[in-house]
Amino acid sequence: MKYLKVLLVFFIFFGCNREVAIRKPNVIIIYADDLGYGDVSAYGLGKLQTPNIDLLANNGSRFTSGYSSSATCSPSRYALMTGTYPWRNKRAKILTGANLIIDSLEMTLPKMLKEEGYQTAIVGKWHLGLGNSKIDYNQRISPGPNEVGFDYSYIMPDTQDRVPTVYMENGRVKNLDPNDPIEVSFEENFEGQPTGRENPELLSMKWHHGHDGTIVNGISRIGFMKGGEKAKWRDVDMADEFLNQAKNYIDQAKEKPFFLYYALQQPHVPRTPHPRFVGTSTMGPRGDAILEADWCIGQLYAHLKQNNLLENTLIILSSDNGPVLNDGYYDEAVEKLGEHTPAGNFRGGKYSLYEAGTRVPLLTYWKDQIKPSVSDQMVSQIDFLNSIASLIGSEIRTKDGMDLADVLFQNEGVGREEFILEAQTKTAFRRKNWVLIPPYSGPQKNSFVNIELGNAPEYQLFNLEEDSSQQNNLAQSHPEQLKIMIDRYQTILNSN
Repeated sequence: MKYLKVLLVFFIFFGCNREVAIRKPNVIIIYADDLGYGDVSAYGLGKLQTPNIDLLANNGSRFTSGYSSSATCSPSRYALMTGTYPWRNKRAKILTGANLIIDSLEMTLPKMLKEEGYQTAIVGKWHLGLGNSKIDYNQRISPGPNEVGFDYSYIMPDTQDRVPTVYMENGRVKNLDPNDPIEVSFEENFEGQPTGRENPELLSMKWHHGHDGTIVNGISRIGFMKGGEKAKWRDVDMADEFLNQAKNYIDQAKEKPFFLYYALQQPHVPRTPHPRFVGTSTMGPRGDAILEADWCIGQLYAHLKQNNLLENTLIILSSDNGPVLNDGYYDEAVEKLGEHTPAGNFRGGKYSLYEAGTRVPLLTYWKDQIKPSVSDQMVSQIDFLNSIASLIGSEIRTKDGMDLADVLFQNEGVGREEFILEAQTKTAFRRKNWVLIPPYSGPQKNSFVNIELGNAPEYQLFNLEEDSSQQNNLAQSHPEQLKIMIDRYQTILNSN
């Protein structure tokens, strides 16, 4: 509200005689999928060039200590939507064909914005579950995005590597032929349906682990699907499809304040860039998909500029978790990586309690309002709901989120002092420059994706100011600091 009040004072001071209507800013959240801290060239750590993301980063606030809530997708999306730690919700795990994990009574970011007069839409990846019983994709599915605050939804139900491989618009499968109903199973295949495991000769992309189910467009998926042939997406067109839907929504909503949650599918597997992007990165499909995503962001920015919306549109860009290379397919992500460092100088990656699991690119841009800056203040996606509410004058707040509107949108103020991060239901704790990882059983490394998970039989304690790559465990040499961290961590975990 600070900006709105300044404008109002300006008009009053200069004696404007007519009534001045000050419109609340449009809000767009661009949410990448598995994009690492080092994958954005503005951070200066990797070899890929992302000029369109850099335009936002270099002309807005680029946060060097920006965090998702979790090292995996569904929990982070839950936290983004609700402003609540996902570890408080036992159902907030990586979802596969699951029911909606947001309670219909929970406050959400789009609900809050609707109460303030906003139009709301999601375009892209959902992955928060659908319905409250067995899902029938041949009927309108409820509850879903529309029941938790979105006026309009155009989504894929889970992720690109899972069935059903269809788009859904406002709860219904798009282009579904009623004479060719969809059947979905995550337990057993349907008779006569080829799979990656049994029919490798039909594959254009070889699966590595876990993705050996139904084949669509030459790619085998997690799970089994039958029917719905006319409704199936073409993977190589997905980026264009979501971009066009986002632009169409802006065209329809631009006369009033709107919120757009633009959830990209890149660079999550299967990485299927459009042919015009193939080979552009020299890093294989993963690098090409990131450049495709960067182009999409540039196209969205150009569309806002063309419609004279930049001056009144807040853009937030981030990622749901850290990076991963081989995540289920042989797509040369490892072999063609070269000197690029997707995790930057941090340890771990997707699935990990180490920094690279949850420290992600995080940028805020608002033309002529947010000054170009680099901030080392600690901020989390859990804070988006409270901070946006504060910006637009809403009194709604969630318990776990903080009001960091000054930090995120006004180039001032102080960020978080502490928060709990999560990876596959396990939690760790950051307080100031210290990070605590409790003892956990299990493998130290996920051998499939070659990422250190953070599991160890003893406490791990790191000082990020001196050791950002978390190589030196200080738990034994700093017992007083260890006790301080454990006590505070347990206090937050035990709070309701």
